[in-house]
Amino acid sequence: MSTTASTENASPANTSAAPHPWRTLLSTGAGNALEWYDWAIFGTFSPFFAHAFFPGKSGMLALLSALIVFAIGFVVRPIGSLLFGWYADRRGRRVALIAAIALAAGGSLLIGVTPTHAAIGLGAPLLLVLARLAQGLGHGGEMPAVQTYLAESAPPGRRGRWACFIYVSGTGGIVAATVLGAVLSGALSKAEMNAWGWRVPFVLGGVIGLYTVVMRVRLPESTAFAPGARSPLWRELWTHRAACARSFGLTVGGTVAFYLWVIGTPAHVVATHRIPAAQVLWISVLASVFMIALLPGYGIVSDRIGRRPVLLVFSLGTAVVVYPATALLDRGPWELALALLLAMVFLAAFAAVIPAVYAELFPAGIRATGSGLGAAVATAAFGGTAPYLQTWLTSTGHTHLFAAYVLVLMLVSAAVTWFTPETRDIPL
Repeated sequence: MSTTASTENASPANTSAAPHPWRTLLSTGAGNALEWYDWAIFGTFSPFFAHAFFPGKSGMLALLSALIVFAIGFVVRPIGSLLFGWYADRRGRRVALIAAIALAAGGSLLIGVTPTHAAIGLGAPLLLVLARLAQGLGHGGEMPAVQTYLAESAPPGRRGRWACFIYVSGTGGIVAATVLGAVLSGALSKAEMNAWGWRVPFVLGGVIGLYTVVMRVRLPESTAFAPGARSPLWRELWTHRAACARSFGLTVGGTVAFYLWVIGTPAHVVATHRIPAAQVLWISVLASVFMIALLPGYGIVSDRIGRRPVLLVFSLGTAVVVYPATALLDRGPWELALALLLAMVFLAAFAAVIPAVYAELFPAGIRATGSGLGAAVATAAFGGTAPYLQTWLTSTGHTHLFAAYVLVLMLVSAAVTWFTPETRDIPL
């Protein structure tokens, strides 16, 4: 780790022009929000388009089929993290950010214009899988590039506050997707939503992607990035294998909690038809906005007392509330709102500080690759499968087994956090 890089980061990148920090946050945040929007609309709108691609299945089986495709996108996320992370470490953070958003937006547009199974048969689900793979590669590449870029661009002593903007903007993208779902499901009939309404958010995401690409083209390169000769990638990953293992262990609990409460729960409750779809989506919006409001506070606290205490609040707090929160989900709108708001109190602690921790675990030469790979593998293995497991186990009357699964992963992340050194004051 280079002190010189840290010194550079404290001066030219952040003192050039007064608007520059805000321009950096806006350009990275807008693209990150769109990435998360593209990623989230698949889960949010899957109850509406499932029959268009899997017409021979019943309601719950069609949704499960769509959620399997949702999970497939996670399979290639580690590949995207490895490829884009390697490029960001070798060629620069900025170009990796541009390529990642272009790929994810292209996948979204493809889903929006893909004909249904009735029109082209098996070609429809195949194109759906192809588009989801493109989204997975793009999103897998986005996270290591954007969290590295923001952490390296942050003013001294404010890295936690800056890094939390990744989940502020990302969750904002999910809120936009959910609001759009609530508006469309309220304004259109169920037949119209199933026929064409679900296409609107995908096409919109693809079109807006063009503008975010232009915004990122104008970004300067991170001053912590230093082009030059590098050791082979496998050797650097092996050298920093402990940090990769830590990023994996810190992520397993957080990724399941995030996809459980933000993506899986709204889709599951909509599919059970116990609460009107529009009502479920508005409750989800409320919970996500509540989480966004908590993020800066946790970021400030982590800059003052450290990252580890905040991460322990997340993992141990979630372990305590997971059973009562999951028991409330199918009872009614007020119980659903209470469960989600309670869960967000602790999930926000993870989301606020983990991007900074990822960047702080690795030196500049392998920061994007190392920080992205362990997290992406954990997200692919545990986050991508969480909505499917939740829907399957809950529909078969085994909600308690899913809650136990989440509890165990929280304890794993808590143990990893406990044995991870404090990273707050590490220079980048």
